[in-house]
Amino acid sequence: MGERTETGVIIVGTGFSGLGMAIQLRKQGRDDFVILEKAHEVGGTWRDNSYPGCACDIQSHMYSFSFEQNPNWTRSFSPQPEIWDYLRRVARKYDLYRFIRFGQEMTGARWDSDEHRWHVATRGGDEFAGKYLVNGVGALHIPQIPELAGIEKFKGESFHSAQWNHDYDLRGKRVAVVGTGASAIQFVPQIQREVAQLTLFQRTPPWVMPKPDHAMPDWAQAMFRKMPGIQRGYRNLLYWMLEARAIGFNGHPGLMKVAQKLAKANIDRAITDPELRGKLTPDYTMGCKRVLISNDYYPSLAKDNVEVNTDGVREVREHSVVDNAGVEHEVDAIIFGTGFHVTDAFDNLDIIGEGGRNLSKEWATEGMRTHLGITVSGFPNLFFLLGPNTGLGHNSVVFMIESQIRYIAEAIGIVEQSGAKALEPRPEVQERFNTEIQHKLNKGIWTQGGCKSWYLDAKGVNRTIWPGFTWRYWLSTRKVRPADYELIGTNGN
Repeated sequence: MGERTETGVIIVGTGFSGLGMAIQLRKQGRDDFVILEKAHEVGGTWRDNSYPGCACDIQSHMYSFSFEQNPNWTRSFSPQPEIWDYLRRVARKYDLYRFIRFGQEMTGARWDSDEHRWHVATRGGDEFAGKYLVNGVGALHIPQIPELAGIEKFKGESFHSAQWNHDYDLRGKRVAVVGTGASAIQFVPQIQREVAQLTLFQRTPPWVMPKPDHAMPDWAQAMFRKMPGIQRGYRNLLYWMLEARAIGFNGHPGLMKVAQKLAKANIDRAITDPELRGKLTPDYTMGCKRVLISNDYYPSLAKDNVEVNTDGVREVREHSVVDNAGVEHEVDAIIFGTGFHVTDAFDNLDIIGEGGRNLSKEWATEGMRTHLGITVSGFPNLFFLLGPNTGLGHNSVVFMIESQIRYIAEAIGIVEQSGAKALEPRPEVQERFNTEIQHKLNKGIWTQGGCKSWYLDAKGVNRTIWPGFTWRYWLSTRKVRPADYELIGTNGN
């Protein structure tokens, strides 16, 4: 039998979301919580993704907690080791390590309506019971590996970019890279210099903008250290600059055409071969899929040891990959740059609410629905961080997380102060939120842009992105509206 732990709040995950939630509780003087973490260190996606060239594609001065500014970022867009280091430092500063239970992967949770508590089960067989459950697992943690015919016969090395095999020496090897998403455009230029031959299997080309990255000068770091107010000003400037990009994504595709010209110039500058240019130029409106940024992706594809293959993979053999045109490519290694399970990221979580309602089954049939991406009708005291429709295409998700942790802390406060046992959003409030958001998304580039993307679920509905400005989300979550919620267990009910 596993161990049983009783607590007030159960937080799942130690990325920006989970750590942010824990800090919010600490600031309010609470220490009746535990944080469950499947790995053996904090950091979430910034711990797991350690592939060569991994870096943030939002400026670090914005992609960090507003209450925990870091004057020492060495670059405008920080590399992964610095962001991971930042998260560990934050966890130490707020004394969070003593609340974390490492090696505890949540497999399911059950709401007990008699006890008004969540019972969380973990892979190791332990149980955690708590009044509130805050799910900070995020969507970018289950690697999406395509099922290629014959992959089990492959005698070489194969791995996903999020599970990079650092012990495998790529020097002089023939490598197939499958996928051209956000991670592939970062690691391809890094490994291209080392490998003998690189065959890049591309299904749909991404739009890639130039990356305005630069080293942060020593004088700027020193100034930010001495005068944090100036750094706050710089952060605010970045925020409004990024925020302006929302206009193009939401019903003003004409603005995307201007950006598209910049991206097209980015291709033309690096690629002289007209056939390769044709392969790399998307046929959909920019923004429909995630817009990527890089200065070295296109130049690396123009090198002699790289072939961009648009025929797709038919099968894998012991020492080769065969494309759909029947051409066999001998390879020593296959690397998947194929992203993550996003719209079905919660399918493997067994969350049972009131009356035995199964969250993943409901979401699989009806689509992921929440109120504000945070609470779910029928699932009392359950909260999501970066839940459905709170992802961004234009600004920093850390801004969204900060709005959510404040909102959740306030919601918990309402339950405690009212003497209730739990709260959940009214079904009609949740329905109204989803109807409004889908109406806005239908006018946006993700629906009108002429492509299929990981933002869309199996039914083609966008369950990922927040449409519009993040300041609007901040306004919507600034105060919990008690009228949106039903309080459970007051006055003997």
